[in-house]
Amino acid sequence: MSVTTADRRPARRRKPAAPGPGRPGPGPGFGPWFLVLPALLPILLLSVGPLLYGVALAFTDAQSGRTRATSWIGALNFRDLLHDGLFWDSFRIGLVWAVGVTVPQFLLSLGLALLLDQRLRLRGLARALAIVPWAMPEVVVGIMWRLVYQPDAGILNETLRALGLGEGRVWLGGLATALPAVLVVGVWAGMPQTTVALLAGLQNTPRELHEAAALDGAGAWRRFRTVTWPALRPVALAISALNLIWNLNSFALVYVLTGGGPGGRTRLPMLFAYEEAFRYGQFGYAAAMGCVLVAVVSLLLALYLVGRLKGDPDR
Repeated sequence: MSVTTADRRPARRRKPAAPGPGRPGPGPGFGPWFLVLPALLPILLLSVGPLLYGVALAFTDAQSGRTRATSWIGALNFRDLLHDGLFWDSFRIGLVWAVGVTVPQFLLSLGLALLLDQRLRLRGLARALAIVPWAMPEVVVGIMWRLVYQPDAGILNETLRALGLGEGRVWLGGLATALPAVLVVGVWAGMPQTTVALLAGLQNTPRELHEAAALDGAGAWRRFRTVTWPALRPVALAISALNLIWNLNSFALVYVLTGGGPGGRTRLPMLFAYEEAFRYGQFGYAAAMGCVLVAVVSLLLALYLVGRLKGDPDR
């Protein structure tokens, strides 16, 4: 039997038909989800899960005690929260704390970042020392500053006595001095990360712009206003917003320093919720406080994101 040319010609493979309305194309599969699962699973288990459980707990009358039954009470906890003057006092103190720490922290960190950006001798050592408080846990910082403020043998009162400025004061125990004393500690403890962020923004500013402005006769303040600040503004807004949110949720530092006293003068909202949950056993009521704080933080974050999107021409 003879073999024709058509029989020897290899069969042409048909191209797969393009996906149409009734013929779905090949999906990406679950491969990408398996890649992100190791990072996503801890977030779901340790952040999203407890958050959802806390929101559900806020609508119950959950209290301490293994034999105490828990029932659904709707928005009763939130209604009681609206008439709780102690909570709103703590919320006011929390706002004073957040703003009173964030603003001086930014101004002092900006000055320190500008200084560390200069060509100084031992600049590397100075930068390393500037971030030392960042490496210290908040509990250690609180214990250290309690020793500084100690009324009888603290270094602050001993210095005042040596300078003849009086016998010192009970800084953390006085009604008028407790909150300012804690604010000082908050500013000191939060300066390193703000300084590092601002210093990174300064180093991304081209030095040629500063040199050109100096050749045009611009002074230091004019160079900062026209060259440095426009380049530094996105970093400054980002770190200030994050610091404000972080300070509004502060707990450990103030808890170690004063425990919320004296007389509730340093009782931040997180401290108040902690006391309601673990001192008085009102878990549902404390969860409602947490929901209010989450809503406030979410609002601040939304305002920040909206502001960034409005100011971003490439969005």
